[in-house]
Amino acid sequence: MARLKKLEKAFIVRSLAQFMTPTQVVEEIKVKFNIDVTPQQVECYDPTKVAGADLSEEFVDLFHEARKKYIEQPIYNIEGANDIVQLKILSDLLIKKKNNTRDAIKLSDQIQKIIKGFYEKKFEITGADGGPLQSENVTYVDASPELVKQVLDELESKY
Repeated sequence: MARLKKLEKAFIVRSLAQFMTPTQVVEEIKVKFNIDVTPQQVECYDPTKVAGADLSEEFVDLFHEARKKYIEQPIYNIEGANDIVQLKILSDLLIKKKNNTRDAIKLSDQIQKIIKGFYEKKFEITGADGGPLQSENVTYVDASPELVKQVLDELESKY
């Protein structure tokens, strides 16, 4: 089990706060710091887990601060949230999977859904206080000018 420096511990805490799995964090630590750690060792730095119950107050605060920032960030900061980025990723995958018919069909279908706006937000229009829209029943009648004048005269005499 590797002995970690404060910088490496902070990196693990921030990564876990961003909902990375311990296995993903192990891979990132290996790439970034060239250190071998186990998923169990990484899990000790997650205050939401039993293994992280004894984590120092400094790292608990860092975890909650990093998670709050991560959750509240604007969606355009998230890689892959943009349609262009998604299309590029799917296009690269489609090229890699071109010999696998089933995956190629699924990927091309996914690309078409993004292009045609299948995942766009849809707005529902409602009436007053969120109720249903009031529809008016209108009947169109062909009538001569004389008939219209007669009906209007009858209505005026009644009211």
